[in-house]
Amino acid sequence: MSVELDQRAAITPKMLETFQEQFLKNPHQRTLMNAVRKNGLAAVALNQDVIIDTPHTFSHMVRGGPITNQRQSGRCWMFAGLNTLRVPLMKRCNLKEFELSEAYQMFWDKFEKANYFLENILETLDEPREGRVINWLLQAPLNDGGQWDMFVNLVQKYGVVPKDTMPETFHSSQSRGLNSVLTAKLRQDAAGLRSMQASGSSLDALRTAKEHMLGEFYAALCTFLGEPPASFDFEYEDKDGQFHRERDLTPQDFMRRYVDVDLSDYVSVINAPTDDKPYNRTFTVKYLGNVKGGRDVLYLNVEPEVLRQVALAQLMDNEVVWFGCDVGKMSDRDAGIMATGLYEYEAVLGMPVSMTKAERLDYGESLMTHAMVFTGVNVVDGHPNRWRVENSWGTDPGNKGFFVMSDDWFDEYMYQVVVQKKYLPAELQAALATPPIELPPWDPMGSLA
Repeated sequence: MSVELDQRAAITPKMLETFQEQFLKNPHQRTLMNAVRKNGLAAVALNQDVIIDTPHTFSHMVRGGPITNQRQSGRCWMFAGLNTLRVPLMKRCNLKEFELSEAYQMFWDKFEKANYFLENILETLDEPREGRVINWLLQAPLNDGGQWDMFVNLVQKYGVVPKDTMPETFHSSQSRGLNSVLTAKLRQDAAGLRSMQASGSSLDALRTAKEHMLGEFYAALCTFLGEPPASFDFEYEDKDGQFHRERDLTPQDFMRRYVDVDLSDYVSVINAPTDDKPYNRTFTVKYLGNVKGGRDVLYLNVEPEVLRQVALAQLMDNEVVWFGCDVGKMSDRDAGIMATGLYEYEAVLGMPVSMTKAERLDYGESLMTHAMVFTGVNVVDGHPNRWRVENSWGTDPGNKGFFVMSDDWFDEYMYQVVVQKKYLPAELQAALATPPIELPPWDPMGSLA
């Protein structure tokens, strides 16, 4: 049955003629068109005044380690987490520089994610294969991204090791090939498990098959990344030239003795100003995690000013802050600047391109894409106006790898900070104990940094 088309539904020659006339009437349009065609929109729209007004200077800084480099991988959340843990270790050992092994964390994250995915497949055997849940699970069962609570799960279960104990490999630094092969393997395993169930196999038989699949997966990970150490010797020379050695440490022993941070004291505080997420409530996300039996992802949603104040309080107590944001919005990689108004798109294009933070979340224009670490802040008359950011993209971008974030950018594109619970007001500490609202896996707050 045909449906009569509204006269305004299709693009007509008259409509095109009108648009062309309107374009040619603007005396500056051809100049802008030529500039953008030659140089690109970003270069033409870049507001130099914002760059001048956002310098890399700060009234308070926390000294950390050297800039790290995740290279061609999506492990920012892991780098940011390890960069927060190394600060107390460096103080304890009197070190100027130190880096923890990201390859070690990557190995266990991939292995645990494989088990997490296969268990989710077993838990959803009654879901239709063409349904939204199964399609979601199959979309990216093994990507590099993660969340703070997922990082905590890895550290609490497997500990940490120095980088030279398990250094980077080709595939840890360039993870696309690893992810492609192992994702195909997991999808194959999912098909196999669902086929076994359809043929009448028992759950016990399915779990036996799953264990065999994990054995294959472990061997493949060793091939890509090397075998993770069960124990190692920790040797280092401190800033005073004194040599130290401790023999036969397990990764868990090393974490307890040299990092000595109680990760249960920390909480993820978010700002998601959408109608479905009331403030001062906790949230979790279905199927978001990496370790079965580990800590669930837990968010406390707060107003922007609360997010700002808890981050500021921890920084002023000389402790760095892990955070998640939408790094690609209003940011310049070369200058290392994140500031609203950095690009004057509306002036160049002659059309509005602005939405509220809530609208960006609701309509797919923004979500958390990257995790980094606050290591400083510039405070004027008691209020921050810019933040110092330690990135994990090497030393070429920004100011030798460090970025600067304006405070108005913080309001618009910051989604999460991780702080000690003691910095929360009493009523928000109490709110942490309330049962979390479960969000669907496709909610924007289910995104991985």
